Amino acid sequence: MRLFTTLATGLVSAIFLLAALLATVWTALALWYRIPGDGLLRGVAVFLWVVFILGLILFGRRYPLAAGGIFLVGLLAVGIWWQTIRPRLDRDWAPDVARTVTGTIGNDNAGGSDVVTLRNVRNFRWTSDRDAKPLWETRSYDLDTITGTDLVLSYWGMDAIAHTLVSFSFADGQRVTFSVEIRREKTEEFSSIAGFFKSYELAFIAADESDILYLRTNMRREDTYLYPLALPRQAAAALFLTYINAANERAETPEFYDTLTSNCTTVIFDLARLVSPGIPMDWRILLSGYLPSYLIDQDATLWKLPENELRAKAAISAKARATPTNGPDYSTIIRADTIP
Repeated sequence: MRLFTTLATGLVSAIFLLAALLATVWTALALWYRIPGDGLLRGVAVFLWVVFILGLILFGRRYPLAAGGIFLVGLLAVGIWWQTIRPRLDRDWAPDVARTVTGTIGNDNAGGSDVVTLRNVRNFRWTSDRDAKPLWETRSYDLDTITGTDLVLSYWGMDAIAHTLVSFSFADGQRVTFSVEIRREKTEEFSSIAGFFKSYELAFIAADESDILYLRTNMRREDTYLYPLALPRQAAAALFLTYINAANERAETPEFYDTLTSNCTTVIFDLARLVSPGIPMDWRILLSGYLPSYLIDQDATLWKLPENELRAKAAISAKARATPTNGPDYSTIIRADTIP
């Protein structure tokens, strides 16, 4: 019995110490990424927190209960501060996310079909991975004429992580791509770690393929893949509308991006579940680089191929770079069967 008690006490102590360590590290990172000011000020904040923790450890050798209580009060103070950090719409945004898409749904009186008018469709002409001639447009799309829906995955370094986009094609030749992105300020750079700590707002971007895909294939030189989805027109139209509804909501009520729970892939999955609630959750939703195998398991692509062949057929970066153009022909070039 005494042995059992000793083991139980040790286990509880180990769990408590692990939780305290995780809370300490999380707080240090939160202070580093969210305390306003330059690196020196943020470094001082982290230093003071570490000094506070070390002091508690020394104090706790003689007064463990008092030290534990002070630690919990400190965490409570951090929690209250954390809740005061709110997403905003009025920051000094980077040019490519200075505007976000919104849409209205009308009716084509002649045919009775739903016509969606999108405002702030991005159609930049990129000259480098950072510089572009800005152009924001208003465009209209007849949802009854959707001819295809493509899932695009773009890899920039890790096999496990890819940026996820969805592109819609229409009978009149128009294409528009939706991307859920971080809304950076002009002075910010993306950090996946910072993304855990309320560092960026969430942005819904709608753009021409010759803007948003060309940026990835040609300017950033990412490995990019385009997978045509086996999505009926009615379901595609419903997905399109869920994007618009979500974009309109975010344009009024901002939300923070989160690297794990609210990112480019998880948001798409949440939207898709509004259209088809039966879509199963899967670890590959979080590790988006492995989505091709998930698509195969769900029989979600038009191309019924083994994974290696599917990836090879979906690759578009080499095609885009072989005939570098970000004009109207870009969409045709990346969908060619072979490299030009």
